[in-house]
Amino acid sequence: QVQLVESGGGVVQPGDSLRLSCIVSRNIFSFSAMDWGWYRQAPGDQREFVGRITSDGHTRYSNSVSARFIISRDNSKNAVYLQMDGLKPEDTAVYFCNRHPAYFPWGQGTQVTVSS
Repeated sequence: QVQLVESGGGVVQPGDSLRLSCIVSRNIFSFSAMDWGWYRQAPGDQREFVGRITSDGHTRYSNSVSARFIISRDNSKNAVYLQMDGLKPEDTAVYFCNRHPAYFPWGQGTQVTVSS
């Protein structure tokens, strides 16, 4: 079974940066051929799309994070990353990774809290 493990969240102030990591369990042999995405869920809200990276490295982001967030991947580590700069209070949420479109069971996510 594929496992998704997110990490790197924390409590930061507005304008700060964080880098989230997602490690996909090694029993997935086609990681490099898949598109991967980041999603987030704020309290009381539905999970929403943040951005995705294709198998050949092309990225796309939601309007709310475009120009502030960058997704990257390391196929040698089965890893996907989310660099978040210029964090705002409205970025507060639990962040998840998954194949894009979402396909595998969700991991635990990592909490990001932006507060002054």
